[in-house]
Amino acid sequence: MSTREQAVAAVETLVRYIEGDNGDFREGLERTPERVIESFDEIFSGYRGDAEQILKATFNGEGYDGIVLLKDIEFHSTCEHHLQPFNGSVHIAYIPIENIVGISKLARIVELHARRLQNQERITKSIADDLETFLAPLGCAVIIEAQHGCMRCRGVKKQNSVMTTSAMRGVFFDKSEARSELLQLIYGNK
Repeated sequence: MSTREQAVAAVETLVRYIEGDNGDFREGLERTPERVIESFDEIFSGYRGDAEQILKATFNGEGYDGIVLLKDIEFHSTCEHHLQPFNGSVHIAYIPIENIVGISKLARIVELHARRLQNQERITKSIADDLETFLAPLGCAVIIEAQHGCMRCRGVKKQNSVMTTSAMRGVFFDKSEARSELLQLIYGNK
C-alpha cells in the first residue's frame, strides 16, 4: 500500500471515529478521505518548496538604501499541536545593501513556510532567517499577527485574541530609530 493509500485509509478511520463508526459512509462522505488528501497536498505544499529558489532572482538596487516593506500579506497555516488552522497578516521589511527582490517573492516566502505544520514563532524566525541568508540585507524584520483556531474553537474559546510575533535583525534590532520608522510605516498612528 502506497503512502497516499495509507493516508486515505487513515482519514477514513478518522471519519469513522468522528461519525461513531456507524458502518458504511453516507453519500456525502464517500469521497471525503480522497478529497481531504487532495486538500492536504495543497495546504502542506510548503514542504516541496525551496527558499533559495524563491529568493535567488534579485535585481540591482541602484543605490536604494531605505526600507522595503510589504505589509498585510495574508496567510493561512496549520498548528502542529492541534491540527487547527491559524491565519492573519505578515509584514516583511528589509534594507538592501546591493540587491532587491521582486515583491511577489516576499509573499511566496511566506507561503513556503505557512504551508507546513507550524507554529507562529517558527514561521516568523524562518522567514527572517531566509531573508538574512539569501538577501544579506543591512537589516530585516518580520512581524506576524494571527488568530488561532485552537484558541477560538476549543479550549479557552477566545474569539478575538491576536498573537503577535516578531523577528528583528541587523539595523532593525540594533537601532531603535530604524525599528521606530518601520513600526510607523506598518501601524501609523494607531
